[in-house]
Amino acid sequence: MNTRIFAFALMLSLPACDILQHAVKISELNPIPTESEVVAGLKEALRNGTGNGADMLAKPGAFFNNNLIKILFPPEVANIEQKLRAIGLGTEVDRAVKALNEGAEKAMLQAKPIFVNAISNMSFSDAMGILKGGQGAATNYLRNTTGTALRAAFKPTITEALNSVGATRYWGDLFSAYNKLPLVKPVNTDLEGYVTEKATVALFSEIEKEENAIRSNPAKRGTELLKKVFNYADLQ
Repeated sequence: MNTRIFAFALMLSLPACDILQHAVKISELNPIPTESEVVAGLKEALRNGTGNGADMLAKPGAFFNNNLIKILFPPEVANIEQKLRAIGLGTEVDRAVKALNEGAEKAMLQAKPIFVNAISNMSFSDAMGILKGGQGAATNYLRNTTGTALRAAFKPTITEALNSVGATRYWGDLFSAYNKLPLVKPVNTDLEGYVTEKATVALFSEIEKEENAIRSNPAKRGTELLKKVFNYADLQ
């Protein structure tokens, strides 16, 4: 009986050893990052993503020449824009549209310090939530922690660009009067706020692309730290 028990135990132990050896090999290939490494890795990824995103959108023409993010007049005033063009004011309208986009491009220069501050304050709990949160989790963290500050920083730069062509004055005068007409859908007279929101949405969209590229493409993990942290995340 004892021999049978011993043989049975030996049979059970063999696969267990194989499993253990396999687990050790996996651990060696994909070491578990420490808490400090998780935080440092996420901070590095976020600094890269926010820096690349802001730099790309700050280039001249980044908004104006990209139809996916080009800022146009709100849809509710499209018919008014057409009327302005019909009476020979097309050049003025084009100048105003260009100012909308140049304001957004210049505003991107204000983004980096705000992102750096939010990233530097990231806790281990924040980092683990982002790491395991899947695509877009880091971008959502930044939306929640920097959105208000970004809008506040963007607005003065955008206002200056719009004022340079008189866009804000004409917009406010024109649509304040327009909103008083009966049976019309009111138009937001805060042009700076409208452009600021468009610029902010475009920036977070670009950052999310950067984030998701690191998550889905190991080749984008350019340092050993990023590889260790995101390879670990891949196994979760």
